[in-house]
Amino acid sequence: MKKLSFALAVFLSTLPSFVFAQGHMGTPQEQRACSRDAKHFCRTQLGDDNAVQQCLMQNRGKLSKSCSAVFQSHGM
Repeated sequence: MKKLSFALAVFLSTLPSFVFAQGHMGTPQEQRACSRDAKHFCRTQLGDDNAVQQCLMQNRGKLSKSCSAVFQSHGM
């Protein structure tokens, strides 16, 4: 169990920080809200924050409620 928790923590720490149009770096809560959607819809873009943001925006209608709320909170 400890190995799984450590592996998950390491994996999550490698996810990109989301950069929004206003130049705002996503908070840890915002990153968590969108990390599953980013892994699902934008796997090939991971590592390029701007590409992940664009990908998520292109898939906006398919995003989880929590990730969609992040974009709404930034006026997107």
